[in-house]
Amino acid sequence: MRDISESSVIEDMKLYAVSRIYMDNFAHIKAYWPMLGRQRAQLTLSFGVNDLDGTIDDSTRIYSMAGSEEQHPSLSTTELVALIKQVNREPVERDTLYHEIKNYKDMDLNMMAASPLYN
Repeated sequence: MRDISESSVIEDMKLYAVSRIYMDNFAHIKAYWPMLGRQRAQLTLSFGVNDLDGTIDDSTRIYSMAGSEEQHPSLSTTELVALIKQVNREPVERDTLYHEIKNYKDMDLNMMAASPLYN
């Protein structure tokens, strides 16, 4: 169906916000940053999302081929932490069951950028 237009950024943000309201029994709502792009992913954090996902693998190329804003999606840990901190949110690395692995709230971005561990 080619006559159906793509949803707008405003419609997407409304969807996240309404999802947070109606799915209040879900502790986490995830946004996939490689599909959304970095700035839109940041915006979702103000509309009910509390988990940015972006494990990059071969399937990510599908989004690039479909015209995603992120044509070559890749973020280091430092870049992802900075992205989250820029919108005054607390970056926390979690496992698949959402147990906290590492809280980056007090991490210095310059120190992280200088360390090969985070890049």
